[in-house]
Amino acid sequence: MSLAASSPGAQGKSGRPFPFPVELLGLLGLGLLWWLLTLPAVTGNPFLEQFSPGAALPALTRLLAEGTLWEHLLVSLKRVMVGLGLAFVIGAPLGLLVGSSRLLERATEPAFQLLRMISPLSWMPLAVMVLGVGDAPIYLLLALAGLWPILFAAAGGVKNLNASWLDLGRSLSATRGEMFWHITLPGILGSLLQGVRLAIGTLWILLVPCEMLGVRAGLGYFILDTRDRLAYPELMATVVLIGLLGYLLDAAARWLVGRFQGNT
Repeated sequence: MSLAASSPGAQGKSGRPFPFPVELLGLLGLGLLWWLLTLPAVTGNPFLEQFSPGAALPALTRLLAEGTLWEHLLVSLKRVMVGLGLAFVIGAPLGLLVGSSRLLERATEPAFQLLRMISPLSWMPLAVMVLGVGDAPIYLLLALAGLWPILFAAAGGVKNLNASWLDLGRSLSATRGEMFWHITLPGILGSLLQGVRLAIGTLWILLVPCEMLGVRAGLGYFILDTRDRLAYPELMATVVLIGLLGYLLDAAARWLVGRFQGNT
């Protein structure tokens, strides 16, 4: 449930909802702040006008209409999906194991917490030396970034399973496979999806610096390209697009989590 829907500010004094989405107020305020911070009369710097909404939004419309950004956008989305898939394939089973064994959890927690605190970007030079320039090191760095939210979410979900569900399964002589598919997996799915949502946000934030590893496509690469061409309205347009896409990805993940939790 969103804060706007649950808070008194989302309704008028009569209890009826406002006739417009209150979420728009925040976006309008952000747009106004953006405009003010690039206004020469406010900043005294005419150069910043190239990053203004009046310059960036037409550039974004043009780049999308020309198809210039579509290739970079699709390449970036592919990298995020591959990185997320690798993180899930590794993190979910490992999290299930850790959450199922108190001894294994105690043995691995210090090492996992230490590794989690190392920025994936710290591994960038080593990844390039081992895997070379291209998509492979990007996949590795994104997978490392998404691994920990998924692993800890899976482990936490197993630890917080309702004990009565497990007792019921044992009383019915359920096999290990039946316990997993009918009790454990449905019981941890909400936590696991929350971990996936956190992983998506982490991967999307990390994507741009990862795409500055010498690849020839992607939104991060395009930002460097616009900088080198001094095409600052296009640079700001790409930044806006990254924000919009990140918002949509998170909204899709929130919808998925809410849909599952609403059915449980």
